[in-house]
Amino acid sequence: MIENSRPDGSYLLHVDGLRIPFRIEHRRRKKLAISVYPELRLEVVAPEGSAREQVLPKVAKRAGWILRQWRYFERFLPRPPSPRYVSGETHVYLGRQYRLKVQQGESEGVKLLGRFLHVRVGDRNDAGRVRTLLERWYRKHAERIFRHRLECCLESSSSLKPIDSSRLTIRKMTHRWGSCTKAGDIVLNLELVKAPVQCIDYVLVHELCHRQVHNHSPAFYRLLSRCLPDWERRKRRLEEFSV
Repeated sequence: MIENSRPDGSYLLHVDGLRIPFRIEHRRRKKLAISVYPELRLEVVAPEGSAREQVLPKVAKRAGWILRQWRYFERFLPRPPSPRYVSGETHVYLGRQYRLKVQQGESEGVKLLGRFLHVRVGDRNDAGRVRTLLERWYRKHAERIFRHRLECCLESSSSLKPIDSSRLTIRKMTHRWGSCTKAGDIVLNLELVKAPVQCIDYVLVHELCHRQVHNHSPAFYRLLSRCLPDWERRKRRLEEFSV
């Protein structure tokens, strides 16, 4: 059941004792999109001009799926606190944990030595600068690793259409690990470099499949299963690293 519009313009989906709030956002798109995010947020995006009488029944019809996603993500709560970029803090790279060591020095930079990430910075109390240096280090490694894994994924399956590595870009994204543009370019989340290689490959193959099937239809999942038979296991592993 969906509770009618509240004073703030939102709705409440009632399912299995849960009261899940959501709003209807209208954007330039052809189909309705319903998404549940790891931070326990339901997003409903409808094509411009769609009436709520058209949208709400479709949301209600997906209540069972929404509930399953919601319960699944509840298993990973509470989320770890936001990093403070100080010595002793744990950071993740390629699925492994490393301790941060912040040291003061004129020659700024980041080095991975053993199980430690050493950050040398002009002022060791400047957390913002430590963050900048660390993100720069992650991006540098992501550029190399993502392009190498792209080549490996293409070599592993003849069902995937080739793509030049120059058409892969890296961005900081809030709710997605990756996306495929209408032009067939692939965008990966910088945070993905923190996940295990098998998860990076899953996102790459997922987006490569979207270059051939632009939706999540049965045809898409047939292609994905042909290219990466254990994709479901990899997806579950990746969800432990939710952005």
